[in-house]
Amino acid sequence: MVPFVLQLAAIALMPFLAHHWWERHYPKVSVVLGSVPVLYYLLVLHAGNRLLEALHEYASFIILLASLFIAAGGIHIMVKGEATPRRNLLFLVIGAILANVIGTTGASMLLIRPWVRMNRYRITGFHTVFFIFLVSNIGGALTPIGDPPLFLGFLKGIPFWWTLEHLWRPWLLVVGLIGAIFYLIDRGNFLRAPRSVRDKETSEEKWGIKGLVNLLPLGAILLGVFLPSPWREIVMTSAAVLSWCITPRQIHEMNAFSFAPIREVAWLFLGIFATMIPALDYLEHHANALASSFGMGALHFYYFTGILSSVLDNAPTYLAFLSVELGLKGGSLGNPEDVLRIANTDPAHLIAISLGAVFFGAMTYIGNGPNFMVKSIVSESGATTPGFFGYILRYALPILLPVLALAGWIFLR
Repeated sequence: MVPFVLQLAAIALMPFLAHHWWERHYPKVSVVLGSVPVLYYLLVLHAGNRLLEALHEYASFIILLASLFIAAGGIHIMVKGEATPRRNLLFLVIGAILANVIGTTGASMLLIRPWVRMNRYRITGFHTVFFIFLVSNIGGALTPIGDPPLFLGFLKGIPFWWTLEHLWRPWLLVVGLIGAIFYLIDRGNFLRAPRSVRDKETSEEKWGIKGLVNLLPLGAILLGVFLPSPWREIVMTSAAVLSWCITPRQIHEMNAFSFAPIREVAWLFLGIFATMIPALDYLEHHANALASSFGMGALHFYYFTGILSSVLDNAPTYLAFLSVELGLKGGSLGNPEDVLRIANTDPAHLIAISLGAVFFGAMTYIGNGPNFMVKSIVSESGATTPGFFGYILRYALPILLPVLALAGWIFLR
């Protein structure tokens, strides 16, 4: 698991220690570090099937991100002037709700560019961070479409509306508190801005949308999520190609569209997916022992799922702890009837696992797929974004974690 730690350390430190070198060579770093566990699994463990499984997961992940990135890049949401703190808050709440309809990735790709344009005169790091908190992660907790772990639970037998029925109260609390904190910070930022900027922000805004034809490929991508592989990937790829062909060049220019953000995400997550194979396998093989050692009440499930979802892929982490919960209750993850029984008769632990996987994905840039994509798009626009550790130390730990701890104490203790 050492290459996984080194990959995370490189993402966190190299942009500060050797920025220009990192920009040129980060694909090589990802390939070199990723090749260590790949060669070990191939030559020592002779576990080629495990590598193929990981490659398939990576391909599905990148195809989903890239197709949504291209389709959303063909839609231009027009804004005039800048938003006041109240309008910013309304925008984030709408984004959090929309994430349950088109997924956190779809909502993030659709809304991040207009979010940057709305705040272009005074955009700072916290604008990016709170967008990631609410739109890219927390918002998608109400439906299986919202976030990949919940969709996997739906495929395993959890009813579609179970998440809305059981998670709306903690969702409302966390969205409300994070939104209130954002409003207070943004209002302070607004009042410190020069008078000329505030006059622009309070001017009448005109909204408009161009490229609505891309709603067709965007809808096809979302429907493709429900298809089995390889049809899922074929539909998403075809929709992305269609979007690229039908989008006028003017709209791409208005969005300052380029493939640099998705290229960066693809290379970095290639290394992450390869190096985290041993970490995920270790979790799978030791999860039951972990449960026995710590007793694993609802709060234990919440924090263990959450902490590991912050640095690992939250989808397999969700499945690993769901499997532990089913094992403790005499069930099996492969039996939909067992999953349905747990969801209906003893939902507390399943609520904890679901909240941990979705909410804690916002703790780091790599906790959920859209996070790093949002960072890359904002950086590509010329705005400043917090570094890996800056994100965690300045925002995730002092702001997000206390809110998540409060939600856990209220609903899971």
